[in-house]
Amino acid sequence: MRLLSEEIAKRSNEITDEMWSQVNKFNRDMVADYLSNQTHLSPKSLIGYTSALKIYFWWVHENLRDKNCTEIKKKEFLRYLNWLASRDMSSSAMKFKKSSVSAFNKFIESYFEDDYPNFRNYVTSEMQIPQTGKVHEKKPLTPEQIKFLCDELKKREEWEKLAYVLFSYSTGCRRAEARQLLKEVVDYEPIVKTVIVLDENGKEIEAKSKSYKTHEIRCKGRSKVGKRRCFLFGQDAMDAIKKWLEVRGEDDCPYVFVIKQKDGTVRQVGEDTFNGWCQGLFTKIMNQRIHPHLLRSSRATNLVVYDHRDLETAQKLLGHESSETTKIYVVKDDEKDAFEAFI
Repeated sequence: MRLLSEEIAKRSNEITDEMWSQVNKFNRDMVADYLSNQTHLSPKSLIGYTSALKIYFWWVHENLRDKNCTEIKKKEFLRYLNWLASRDMSSSAMKFKKSSVSAFNKFIESYFEDDYPNFRNYVTSEMQIPQTGKVHEKKPLTPEQIKFLCDELKKREEWEKLAYVLFSYSTGCRRAEARQLLKEVVDYEPIVKTVIVLDENGKEIEAKSKSYKTHEIRCKGRSKVGKRRCFLFGQDAMDAIKKWLEVRGEDDCPYVFVIKQKDGTVRQVGEDTFNGWCQGLFTKIMNQRIHPHLLRSSRATNLVVYDHRDLETAQKLLGHESSETTKIYVVKDDEKDAFEAFI
């Protein structure tokens, strides 16, 4: 059982229900109480906190004799951080797990002050996250690499995966947003506009922009429900979506990206499906680590570096509220419209 728990923690996956049932009931009840009071968290954030706390208290079960959460000491939590580092976990993942336990402790301090007056949050700011040196290189795919990936998917007749790559790259959307795309978009009319852009020599020229706009999609946001917006995507993505739906045939599922189950039914994909495609086939084809967010960062970078669009075009396409966020991907700063992304 110990080896199983270590493997699960190493992959940052959920602790199984069977494992969780073995954890000290007091700790399970306190975690449940804490999570039920986090109404400000989005569903996705709540999943992250749940996973982090389950991993932590499974470690407590295994290494601290299932001690009550109100009795854990600072030096024992430091052992936990070192254990995470020994699992070859990234610094950012460890930072999140540390902050999850700290937030849980603050909840106990605030809500159970009368019951446990001597309890103090043992997770302190001076606790340094162990440096593992595990950092994945952030290397966006060039337009030529995107084309190569798409050409290979066409050769293999991987039509759904091709549609995912082109739609995600074209829109710059996140995986949680891509899975919401509805089949009805293939019936939408194109948006054709004349825009002013700069050529390679910095001269202003007129160009035709042709794009399609999706239905409203729920996006990442600070509120529990998130914000909603429509995404622009290009003709190549539209053609790939139509090809995939043609090959897929008729079914009752309204979503573009689906999983066909053993009983013949079709359901909407989960985000992990996109992870699997990227970490499996896409990584194999490109001979480098591919992950869903890489398509988003590649789109933003290529718009500026290769297509000579300005930062605001990338900002509008990605839906960033501030250009400062977009600067994480690119470094130029002018003002244009996102329609320029589809020339």
